[in-house]
Amino acid sequence: MAATFHFRAVTADGKSRAGTLTADSEKLAAHELKRQGLLPVYIGSKPQSRGELKLPNFHFGKRRAILFFTQEIATLLSAGVPLDRALSITSELGESEEFRTVANDVLRALKGGRSFGDALGTRPDYFSDIYVNMVRAGEASGSLAAIFERLSEYERTRDELRGYITSAMVYPALLATVGSASIFLLLYFVVPRFAAVFAESRMKIPTPTLLLIETSNLVKAYGGWVLLALAAAGIGLRSYIATLAGRLWWDGFCLKLPVLGDALRKSQSAQFARSMGTLVGNGVPLVQSLTISRAILTNRRMGNALETVSQGIKRGEGVSAPLARTGQFPPLLSHLLAVGEETGRLDVMFNRAAEIYDADTKAAIKRFTSLFEPLIILFMGVVIGSLILSLMMAITSLNDVGM
Repeated sequence: MAATFHFRAVTADGKSRAGTLTADSEKLAAHELKRQGLLPVYIGSKPQSRGELKLPNFHFGKRRAILFFTQEIATLLSAGVPLDRALSITSELGESEEFRTVANDVLRALKGGRSFGDALGTRPDYFSDIYVNMVRAGEASGSLAAIFERLSEYERTRDELRGYITSAMVYPALLATVGSASIFLLLYFVVPRFAAVFAESRMKIPTPTLLLIETSNLVKAYGGWVLLALAAAGIGLRSYIATLAGRLWWDGFCLKLPVLGDALRKSQSAQFARSMGTLVGNGVPLVQSLTISRAILTNRRMGNALETVSQGIKRGEGVSAPLARTGQFPPLLSHLLAVGEETGRLDVMFNRAAEIYDADTKAAIKRFTSLFEPLIILFMGVVIGSLILSLMMAITSLNDVGM
């Protein structure tokens, strides 16, 4: 059955057009717009509001704005829309006033005579080194539309992995926090009230209950000091991590954690391989690609290892052998890169490695959550069950005395 759809599209000369048309489905409406020589940007049953985007599964905030910007520029450039007009349209469609300002700043810099890459470089708070250098490579090779297609895929894949890790870790963290808070509240507020009743009765308190009351007394007497000490230790640790030596120690410690360390190493390897595949595949020199990829790794110990790899490349050793010698990356990565060097398809192997370690990271995180969640539930159940059992034993003793 035919329905009326609202649309927003771009003409061949880059002008924006909005209106309505009748079609059996959104897909047929898109075909009709293309037949009329229009590039559809939005099709829906309702008019597009300023903040409405047809971009599923994206996270809110700055990353979502960058994803939207990259996809829209890729779409418009592929349709032959001039770069300045594409930027103008993207700024109009931006979902936030802040990012519309960013797009307009880039447009002004472009009209001021700067290259597109240099214009993006004026806003390093939004566009990373890899993003800017990719655009510069696209400008030099005349393949800017293709570069933005690859950047769109890069940003989307990286965001999906980050979102998966975050969502997988939220529940275990919440479970541990709520369980710890419950135990603390029981010991600090509930047990002392029962202890007062037992003290007034002057009865012999069962040993488990006595241990519970002593633990509660310790929590009341020193709980505040312990919390303060933990807070001070946390602040001190954070200050130490802010130093170079502290950050190297912390990053090495994280890599040695059971299960989580393996997930972190594979996540960083995926990020490294994806950025290298994207850069090398678009003509950025290998040493420069390593420098950029090193800067985007959050683990300094793994990032510093890439300096050794860079020196090895300058000596003519290639990538795979120096990478294997660092001992910081999974062995499979160096084997894949060795095949890439032999076949002359290094960028393909980097991208293949990124896919492998994306999947491995998700599997490692899933193993951690499947192991941690039952353990924390079991631990909290045993502790809280022991508290309740100790109280019930004392209450039963009180009833026996009353009889």
